[in-house]
Amino acid sequence: MKKILVLLAHTDPTSYTAQLANAYESAASNAGHEVIRVNIGDLTFDPILHMGYKEIQPLEPDLLSLQGRFKEADHIVILYPNWWNTMPAILKGLFDRFWLPGFAFNFDKTTHKIVQHLKGKSARVIVVAGTLSPFQTWWKYGDYTNEIRHSILEFAGLTTKVTAFGPCERTTQECRSKWIREVEVLGTRGI
Repeated sequence: MKKILVLLAHTDPTSYTAQLANAYESAASNAGHEVIRVNIGDLTFDPILHMGYKEIQPLEPDLLSLQGRFKEADHIVILYPNWWNTMPAILKGLFDRFWLPGFAFNFDKTTHKIVQHLKGKSARVIVVAGTLSPFQTWWKYGDYTNEIRHSILEFAGLTTKVTAFGPCERTTQECRSKWIREVEVLGTRGI
């Protein structure tokens, strides 16, 4: 059994993305996994880097707590809607603020290599598209998960898989229910 962190990165707790998070959380818990749920809309933090990285802002208690939860988890699941071909600004702001050297990675000044502090953990990113299918989005605009998958999570050592659903705005309830069942399978397996 795994320690799993589920991060809902949609601020609307009634969204379809939230329904998928609920399905994953419930299935993982029922399968015996230890699950911690965090809703980004419940966190209190300033998502803006006021001085860039030249001056690190002190982390708010919610960000310090989230860092601890990332360290404790074996598997991290992040669910978010695809807005303007990327993650919501609040999620990007979260990573800007708490994905810092010393926590997620370090640069070794001797070897000039990255030291990955979250190596050995796994992640699943679940992206929900509103108007285009994941394939149509990729075909028109390229890899819309590159930033979170490669530049954030894998940069810190997490082995990451992406699951994408859509178009949610133009599909049947039957299809939405099928996607929920797919997420329940992922939760049951803890992947």
